Amino acid sequence: MPPKFTQIAFTSTVKAIQEKHGSREMYERMAARGPDNDTLIPRVADFIRERDSFYLGTVNDNGWPYIQFRGGPVGFLKVLDDRTLGFADFVGNCQYLTIGNLGDSDRTFLFLMDYANRRRLKIWGRARVEYDHPDLVEDLKVPGYDAEAQRAILIQVEAWDWNCPKYIPTKYSEEQVAEMIAPLQARIRELEAQLATDQP
Repeated sequence: MPPKFTQIAFTSTVKAIQEKHGSREMYERMAARGPDNDTLIPRVADFIRERDSFYLGTVNDNGWPYIQFRGGPVGFLKVLDDRTLGFADFVGNCQYLTIGNLGDSDRTFLFLMDYANRRRLKIWGRARVEYDHPDLVEDLKVPGYDAEAQRAILIQVEAWDWNCPKYIPTKYSEEQVAEMIAPLQARIRELEAQLATDQP
């Protein structure tokens, strides 16, 4: 069985272009021996739990795509089981474009980035908005994070695939930079203290 993402993403038009540019044979070989990639294996689940943001794609009833950035504390996108993701939907600018689009089509796409390690994960799924389940919203909240959550969004994973690291710029979060320079700052303080005591 070919990987699920190839069944979703490799339309006849895509295959024709792959054929034209010489990559179709390579992807046919990959599909013939690749795993299904439709369940969240431990390595994928761990990657998701470590993220503090992701991009969420939907499409409206006019056929136009929409990409929304979602951010929060590390782990706010939760792995509920090996086929389901969920997150508390925080109060935003009240345009409701994503929510509205999901009312027309449950098809969604998640793009998760790890800039520091130049990794990216693509997830195809079907999403539903849960309005009347306060216990579920409470379960999806991150303790200590005070953003107001209005509803829950659950995503049934259909397929996932890693993207190659080529062209991903290396970037670090403020927290990652602080962690990296902490030993240097400690050493500077140590040397400054030593200089101060060595002064006549």
